Order: sequence, then C-alpha cells, then structure tokens
Amino acid sequence: MRPPAAVLFDCDGVLADSEMLVNAIVADQLTTLGWPMTPSQSREAFLGLSLPDMVPRIEARVGPLPDGWAQEISELLALEMTRNTPAVPGAVEAVRAVVAAGIPVAVASNSARPELMAKLRSLGLAETFGARVFSFEDVPRPKPWPDIYIAAAASCGAAPQDCVVIEDSVPGVRAGRAAGCRVLGFAHETPAGVLAAHGAEPFGAMGELAALLGVG
Repeated sequence: MRPPAAVLFDCDGVLADSEMLVNAIVADQLTTLGWPMTPSQSREAFLGLSLPDMVPRIEARVGPLPDGWAQEISELLALEMTRNTPAVPGAVEAVRAVVAAGIPVAVASNSARPELMAKLRSLGLAETFGARVFSFEDVPRPKPWPDIYIAAAASCGAAPQDCVVIEDSVPGVRAGRAAGCRVLGFAHETPAGVLAAHGAEPFGAMGELAALLGVG
C-alpha cells in the first residue's frame, strides 16, 4: 500500500479521549438551563457537532440561550482541557509514527479553537501539528461539510483525494468523504457498522493505524 500524501486527524475521540469529560460539562450546563441530561445523553445528542450546530437544537428545547452562553461554555471547556486532557491509548504514538515516516499531518476539529489548542498542548502535540490546526471557526461551514478537510489537506500541500482522514463520528466521516478523502473510522465512540455505513473503513485500535496507512 502506498502511504498517503497527508494524514488528517480529528481530535475528540481520536487523539483526545475527552468525549465524556466534555459531555459531562455540556450535560451539567443544559440541566441547569432546564433540559435534564446525563453525559451519555449529551454524547448521543451532540457527538461530532460544532457548537454553532448545537445551539439551535438546544434552543428548540429551552428557548433562547443567555447572551454569551456559547462563549462561556467554550471557555469553560478550554479551561477543563488545560487541566486534564486524557489521550486516546496509542494516539500520540500513532501521530509520531506518521510524522517519522515523513508524512505531513494536520488536525481538523469541530471544537472551538481555544478548546482545541488546549487539548493539543495537553497532549504534547501542538508543536507537532504547528500551523496545520483547524477548528470550525477557521472555515465557512463545520463538519459534516467538507470545508475543514479541504483546508487541512491544502495546509499539507496535498490534494484531498491523496489524503487519509482519521475520524470517529458520523459527521466527521461524512465531511472526510465529501472532501474526497479516504476515511479510516476509529470505532471508539461510534460502532464500526455505523462508520462503515457512511463510507469509512473501520478499525478498532490506534496500534493498527500505521499498518493501515502503509507506514508500519
């Protein structure tokens, strides 16, 4: 297998094992606003969505949100991720193996930029990705639109069809496929069959990634 021109990583659930931490904060906030919710219910409702796409769903249940709510929760999440961002087992090593093979890497996340940068710094990956870091704030449309992966590929000097995307959510898989990339679906938060149904090639452990990319 010929290695890809670039590898484009999602963050939450792929690099950072942060989904339950994030969902606990979101659930607590929404419960306070009048939408009783557990972290598991938050995950089911919002997995892979950007904050702008979450807001209409929330307002449909609780009415107009307080002014500045989205900014406040974004800052709260960034603070928590600075304190504690657990890594997905084997993810940091997988990124470093790709870089060691001479393949450019980028990260593309539906998180807000302060939250995303907090996670990457906590994981020790901020310098690895350098300027090739994209949040929903950097593109016209978030996942499941392809914009963020088109931008990430361009930052690596590669055509999307020559890149591999690493994703774990349906919106992310849809975004990668819409951009024209090959998508490997990490079956961590979403069942393998669901990822496959949306066009991803499922895999179950980060230790498998190097071989799937043709670099191991």
